[in-house]
Amino acid sequence: MKRNIWIVAAIVIVVAVGIYGYARYEAGHRPTTSTSDGKIKVVAAEDFYGDIAQQLGGEKVSVISILSDPNVDPHEYESNVQDGIAITNANIVIENGSDYDTWMDKLISASPNPDRIVVNAAAVATDPLPENPHVWYGIDNIWAISGAITDALVKIDPADASYFEDNRADFIKSLAPITAKMGEIRMQYAGTPVGLTETIYLYQTGPMGLDVLTPITFERAVAEGNDPSAQDVSTANQQIDGKKIAVLIYNSQTVTPITTNLQNAAKANGIPVVPVTETMPASDTYQSWMMSELDALAAALAQHH
Repeated sequence: MKRNIWIVAAIVIVVAVGIYGYARYEAGHRPTTSTSDGKIKVVAAEDFYGDIAQQLGGEKVSVISILSDPNVDPHEYESNVQDGIAITNANIVIENGSDYDTWMDKLISASPNPDRIVVNAAAVATDPLPENPHVWYGIDNIWAISGAITDALVKIDPADASYFEDNRADFIKSLAPITAKMGEIRMQYAGTPVGLTETIYLYQTGPMGLDVLTPITFERAVAEGNDPSAQDVSTANQQIDGKKIAVLIYNSQTVTPITTNLQNAAKANGIPVVPVTETMPASDTYQSWMMSELDALAAALAQHH
C-alpha cells in the first residue's frame, strides 16, 4: 500500500514539474504581444494618437484611446480603474507629455513593466513651440511622432516591419493635402489679423502666416486653466469691439466665462468664430479632423476679404 502511495506521489511530482517547465518555456517563447488574438495592445492617452496608431498598425494592433470625448476638457480629466488596467496590459503606451496628460505618467508608474514601450509625443516632436504642449497640431511634429510609433511597433513585432513601414509611408502621403491647404491659406491670407482663445492653434497660424493679436499671456492663462489678467481681457475685448481681428479661433474644449464672453462679442460684432478642439471627434480621422478645421478657417477668412 505504501509503495503505491509513493508511486502516485512520484507521478504527481513529475507531472507538476513538467507543467511548470512547459509554462516557463511558453512564457519565454510567447509572442511579446501576449494577446489572445495575437495583436499588439496599444493604449493612447488621446484619441488622435490612437487613430494614428491604428492607421500605422492596421490589422496587427488593438487600440484603446482613453480621452475620446470632444466635450471633455482634457486638462480636467481624472483617470479611473479601467484606464489603469488597460495600461497594465499594454505593449505600447502613447502619451502627449509636456505636462499635458500628467495623469498618464501616474498610471504608467503605478504598473511598472520593463517590456512596455512608452512613446512620449512631446519628447520626439521636432518643432515644439515654447510653453505649448499641443504638439499634435504641428504637421511636422506628427511626421516625427508617427515615426516613433512605427519604431515601437517594429520593436514589438519585427517580423511585420515592412507592413508597418508601408503603412507609415501611406500615412505620410495622406498628410500632403493638409500641408497643401495650409499653403493655400498662407498664399491668400498671410498677415490677416486673428484672435485665439488659447495657444493650441499657434501650430497652425504660424506656418500659415496669420497675425495673432490676442496677447500670448491671455492664451497661455486659458490653456493652463487660469484666469487671464484684467488688462489682457480688456485688450482681447477691445480687439473684438474694434473689429481689429478678422476671425476668432475658439477652443471649444477649454470654455470659461471669459472665453464665452469673447465668443459672444465676436458674434455680436459679425466676426466669424471658428471652433477647434483638443480631442478628435469620434467620426473623424486625424487627417479629416485637421482638414475640416482648416476648411472652416478658410471659409471664415473668405468672409473678411
